[in-house]
Amino acid sequence: MFDFRLQVFCSVARNLSFTKASHELHITQPAISKHIQELEQEYDTLLFNRLNNRIELTPAGELLLIHARQIMDRYRQLDFDMRMLSHNLDGELRLGASSSIAQYILPEFMATFSAKFKNIKLSLLSGSIAEIEKAVEEKRIDLGVVETIDRKKQLRYMPFMHSSLLLVAPSSSRWAALDEITIEELKFVPLVVGTPGMGGLEVMQSVLGTYGIGLDQLNIIMQLSSYEGIMRYMQHADSMAVMSSYSAMNEIAKGRIKAIDIKGLEFDCELSFVRNQGETLPVARDFISYIQECLRYK
Repeated sequence: MFDFRLQVFCSVARNLSFTKASHELHITQPAISKHIQELEQEYDTLLFNRLNNRIELTPAGELLLIHARQIMDRYRQLDFDMRMLSHNLDGELRLGASSSIAQYILPEFMATFSAKFKNIKLSLLSGSIAEIEKAVEEKRIDLGVVETIDRKKQLRYMPFMHSSLLLVAPSSSRWAALDEITIEELKFVPLVVGTPGMGGLEVMQSVLGTYGIGLDQLNIIMQLSSYEGIMRYMQHADSMAVMSSYSAMNEIAKGRIKAIDIKGLEFDCELSFVRNQGETLPVARDFISYIQECLRYK
């Protein structure tokens, strides 16, 4: 079913070299040339201009590359779906996540995974990063998802998604006139932040610690346990807030809040799967693969 010539074409187009494509695909260079010639004969057009010691895509080649990449992606999706179905997955998967991930990231994946694999029972424990890591260690959950701060040697971490915190202000507030503040100015801004269980506070503490700044040096006026609560509080107070990017983006897009840059500072982190060392349950491995595949198309 799969047309290997498209894979050859994509490799040559990516490397702009028949030789490199030959090494990448582990086939001979004459075989590479043969596959490209067959495609050019099939479409009655040149796909590459041969220019002395280099090649470049022709307009036809650029068009084919767009479609070939889409076709390759669909084949990969088909292969993944068929392999997942052939596993005949069933059983139970106990998940755990820090509060913000449990609220904003996992529900979508859990819903679509459950719709596809109806024989798997999913459950989700929400807590702080430390609580989730402890639950993994004690085998009360099979797979955790946390903001990667400090790694415990006895656990395995697999980053899968970039995350960040944003400094935001209501668009109608006086703070919205700002585009950027300094780290020193950040100390004096009235801030609304999350509680330790949400993960963001740990990220703030870790990042600010590299600048020699403790949370006690910030003007934190309120801590709330949900980003909806933070949003509502900030709208009715002369304050700014630190929120996860995935909880703030919709409000930013709607024009309700504005992100303010902090010069020279970014609250960045990775979201990671966390497991015990040793063998991982097959259903946990498949759930990880499912999320990774979903993220390819986001």
